[in-house]
Amino acid sequence: MDAAITHEDASHGHSEAHAEHPTSTGIETKKLLMWLFLASDCMFFGTLISTHLVYRKLYPYGATEKTAIDILTTFDIQLTSFSTFILLMSSFLMALAVSAMHKGQIKSFRRACVGVIFFGLIFLTGQVYEFTHFFDGHALYTFSIKTPAGETHSSTYEGPASADRAEADLARRLYAEHPDWLAVPANASPADKALTPEQQLRSHPDWIVTAFKMVGQPEKLSLSMQNSVFGSTFFLMTGTHGTHVAIGVLWLVSMLLYSYTGRMQKNMHGAAIDVEITGLYWHFVDIVWIVIFTAVYLVEYIPGYNPAK
Repeated sequence: MDAAITHEDASHGHSEAHAEHPTSTGIETKKLLMWLFLASDCMFFGTLISTHLVYRKLYPYGATEKTAIDILTTFDIQLTSFSTFILLMSSFLMALAVSAMHKGQIKSFRRACVGVIFFGLIFLTGQVYEFTHFFDGHALYTFSIKTPAGETHSSTYEGPASADRAEADLARRLYAEHPDWLAVPANASPADKALTPEQQLRSHPDWIVTAFKMVGQPEKLSLSMQNSVFGSTFFLMTGTHGTHVAIGVLWLVSMLLYSYTGRMQKNMHGAAIDVEITGLYWHFVDIVWIVIFTAVYLVEYIPGYNPAK
């Protein structure tokens, strides 16, 4: 019996020794490497954020022309605040996942991990939605259409700030509902007549929409990497952060699937370290977003804020 106990203790000690890989600092090698990576990533994001802030001061209106963009009307602070809250809650769930793995509670880890993945996907969905609307902008248009019966109808349309894109979008929508409204002119070239209706609408939206005109100025101007300095630094910075979130989500999905293989249970200590390393990465991504949200979004809403001063 003593021999059995001795053998069990030795085997347990060998398993623990095999699971841990401490460095001279007392920190596991994998964890130390993650800290080094995060330190380099911190400098990377620091460069992106500082570059944005420097150019924000050099170009107070976000571009070389004063009327190129309107940052306050472009931002949707309610949506971004909601996305920030979601990301913070995901960090809380990540902490629960790490704690569960250290306690050997694999089911609790899975539940928390699913929550982190779900919240991460919500954040990414919000960012894609935000980017799309930033790029599109918003404007009001008036237009007329002439039906095959010879009737003329006038109405309004809300769409992208780019008149060409808005007209093309409206033409596609009208054609989807009323394909008989597409009127190919008799003097159209043979090449244009040979095109499919979709191609004709792309090239000649005026064949279904007439008198298309913007009402006043756009409510929200389009923001892109090409039309402003602000757009260039903003999309590069937030896009890079979004890529980090996507990598984190894929990492968590892989760990969740790995937990069902049974290999985690054979080395719970090593699995806990792996989950803790993932947690370090996820918390770092959350902290970076808090800095971006404060320095890029919230600062614009400070009363009397003027980056030129």
